[in-house]
Amino acid sequence: MFKNYLKIALRSIQKEKFFTGIKIGGFALGIAACLLIALFIRDELGYDTHYSRSDQIYRVVMQAEIDGEMKKSTHFPLPMAQTLEADFPEIEKAGKVYGSALSSGGKRAFRPDAETQNVFEQGFLYGDQNIFEILEIPLLQGNPEEALIGPRSLVISESKAVKYFPNGKALGQTLILDDNASRPYTITGVMPDFPGNSHLDFDFLLPIDDSNASWTSQNYFTYVLLDEKSNVTTLQDKMQSILKKYVIPAQIKRGRDASFIEVLKNIEYKLQPIGDIHLKSDIAMADGLQHGNLRFVWLFAAIAGFILLLACINFVNLSTARSAKRAKEVGLRKTVGAFKSNLVAQFLTESVLFSLISFILGVLTAWMLLPLFNAIAEKTIEMPWTAGPFLPALLISALIIGIISGLYPAFYLSAFRPVSVLKGSLNTGGKSARLRSGLVVFQFATSVVLIIGTLIIYKQMNFILEKDLGYDKEQVVILEGANILGSKTDSFKQQLLQLTQVQKVSASDYLPVEGSKRNQTTFTMVGEGSENAGILSQTWRIDYDYIKTMGMQIVEGRDFSREFASDSVNSIIINKKMAHDLGLEQPLGKQIDNNYRHWTIVGIVDDFHFKSMKEDITPLALCVGSDLGTIAIKVNPGNIAESLAAITAIWNRNVPNQALSYTFLDQRFAQMHKDVLRMGQIFNSFAFFAIFVACLGLFALSAFMVEQRKKEISIRIVLGAPFQAIYTLLTWDFLKLILLSILIAVPIGWYMMHRWLEDFAYRIDLGWQVFLSAGAIALVIALFTISYQSISASLTQPLKSLRSE
Repeated sequence: MFKNYLKIALRSIQKEKFFTGIKIGGFALGIAACLLIALFIRDELGYDTHYSRSDQIYRVVMQAEIDGEMKKSTHFPLPMAQTLEADFPEIEKAGKVYGSALSSGGKRAFRPDAETQNVFEQGFLYGDQNIFEILEIPLLQGNPEEALIGPRSLVISESKAVKYFPNGKALGQTLILDDNASRPYTITGVMPDFPGNSHLDFDFLLPIDDSNASWTSQNYFTYVLLDEKSNVTTLQDKMQSILKKYVIPAQIKRGRDASFIEVLKNIEYKLQPIGDIHLKSDIAMADGLQHGNLRFVWLFAAIAGFILLLACINFVNLSTARSAKRAKEVGLRKTVGAFKSNLVAQFLTESVLFSLISFILGVLTAWMLLPLFNAIAEKTIEMPWTAGPFLPALLISALIIGIISGLYPAFYLSAFRPVSVLKGSLNTGGKSARLRSGLVVFQFATSVVLIIGTLIIYKQMNFILEKDLGYDKEQVVILEGANILGSKTDSFKQQLLQLTQVQKVSASDYLPVEGSKRNQTTFTMVGEGSENAGILSQTWRIDYDYIKTMGMQIVEGRDFSREFASDSVNSIIINKKMAHDLGLEQPLGKQIDNNYRHWTIVGIVDDFHFKSMKEDITPLALCVGSDLGTIAIKVNPGNIAESLAAITAIWNRNVPNQALSYTFLDQRFAQMHKDVLRMGQIFNSFAFFAIFVACLGLFALSAFMVEQRKKEISIRIVLGAPFQAIYTLLTWDFLKLILLSILIAVPIGWYMMHRWLEDFAYRIDLGWQVFLSAGAIALVIALFTISYQSISASLTQPLKSLRSE
């Protein structure tokens, strides 16, 4: 029996090639899109799940409510890890790592001892010995129990070992960092490359200098491995004792006033599961890591479901629309004794066959598109052919989707009465037509929502990239690894200023973009005593030319100047936000203190953005200092290649053993928002998939409608109906459905994108123009889709359709 069903299904495919192609093609595209999204979601949700004891590994977080705002941090004093392990038996191991907040963005000049030419590598991380056990880092070469004991030991990844040493035999080799041959590092271990879906991404692990065991400097991520019987809530409560025993006494000894100590008493210590770091970290933590967006993950899951649903709707629509073509077949088969169950089985067999073919084509399409998708998403996802459940899951999914999408058409077609069919009195309108209309409305409402999302994401990204930032990011070349210049820095700057292409030059590791150096301290007003609890502020060390080079604006007071000897000692410039938070209406000349020295405010710089647009501008203080790892060069607009060539020539004269490494400030700014750009590109790609699948169904339905009304159209043409009348007749019914779709989609799209924009402190307004544009685009797409069939029908020769009458 099944063989007979299969034969009939194959004949049906051959007989109705056009509509079968639409069914299978739409299904295949939907499956390809769903599979790519599923692989993406699997990768995002799989972050930090590769640890065998992942449910016992936590990152320590502290939080406190200050002035009605919840502040969070993941940076702790150096003794925190050791104290946690010693004071709480529930903690098996505690370790710490130190990233780029006070280093040069994790980037260093680097070369094997046998080489003379430096290269610029990134991915440097400092850690202690316990990190090997907590993060389960095995060593391919070396002993993990003593890999970071020596002060100048170094563990490198397998890929870097292979890159720089023959056959990857790196153990015992010597490396030179920052061109400092007097402090060589010895490779004491080679570790496997960290998985791509890990929140930590590094290739070089160095030991932490434990000499500054202060409870008042907070720079380290702290991780703990808990005993499997530990109660996390109870442990968190017990951890509050650290404040009373260590933190508060240290701050009192340092001279902090009573108001500051009261703020410290509000701090709570929390344990964040390592699997939550990538997707569930609050932006307020400011940990400097690249995070995913859980809201986007579930949005993509919804899009995947909608795309698959759209493809199923196409199948149902076309199956019921073609009912008249199968009616006589059903009537004859019932007349000769076929039961309804036989017919249902027949149509379900066809549906499952369509689904299996579509799955094969869809999986192959996804496999071919995967490299492009990886490039857009910046992933290294592979098709999991060898994963145990993958192929069986695909087969089961094909069967389930084939059965579900074929149920309604199967029961609908098998319910035809033989007498009505064979008399030619079958009415295929009514309920099935209303169902088709409802499904078209659903398809295009979904499409309009996606169009709204695409437009708003595009407008928000344009807003971010074109917003006045408070500094000029254009035409600024950033030289990295400039600390290798050492005492030549001033001379190098003067040589650059001799170039006609160069306007200004500044040396500072602190840039108004993420991924550069950061340093946060607490400032209080001098003489305010207990009335002022202090504020947290970034403190950047810059040179005398920094503000001018970056195009920042001094709105009150003056810039730093070499003419004032005090500027290099205790003068400070603060931004407007810091002046506001300190309650200073006339800040010039006022003194503030960060427990290192008293500073005199000599200028106010206009607020500028130095974080992502998802965050508000925060207090910032600038002082003259020496951090020379990065040089910013403002060049004239025009021939950038000529400017770079001139800069490179001067660099090579000063640093012949290290190639120039540069980037542009506007590129670094765009890099800050690459997560949103990347998600926007992915969203747009799958929105296109969904709209295209919906259009396939609309195109096929319009073709069927024209075929059904072919004789009516011919009679109208014979009676003198003009082209416009025929075109309007064939398109108006569809346009009414599209207009209804737009009305349904607009409030849904507004709500969804309003929620998305809430992630941004600075965002566009949701004006009516966006929704009008989305509706217009949907109408144009619908008209374009159905116009071919409508125009063809309007220009048809009536005799061809009426010759049999």
